[in-house]
Amino acid sequence: MIMTVAELKKRLIGKINQTEELEILEEMYRLIANQETDGNIYILSDEQRRAVEEGQQQFKNGQFLKSQQADNEIEKWLGK
Repeated sequence: MIMTVAELKKRLIGKINQTEELEILEEMYRLIANQETDGNIYILSDEQRRAVEEGQQQFKNGQFLKSQQADNEIEKWLGK
C-alpha cells in the first residue's frame, strides 16, 4: 500500500492518539527526535578517529562477527 506523506502522518497521529503504551510512545518520540539530530557533526579526537578507521578496515577485511556469533561469544564470556 502506497501512501502520501499526508496520509501517513494522519494514520500515525491516529495511532498515537489511540495508544496508552508509554514505551511505544517513548520509542516513537526517540525515533522522531533522532531525525532532528542526524545532521550533527561530531568532532573526534585523533584516538577516536584511528579507532574508527581501524574498525572500518577490519570490516573491509571481513574481521567481524555476525549478530548471533557475537551473542554466542558474549554468553561464553559471561559463563552462561
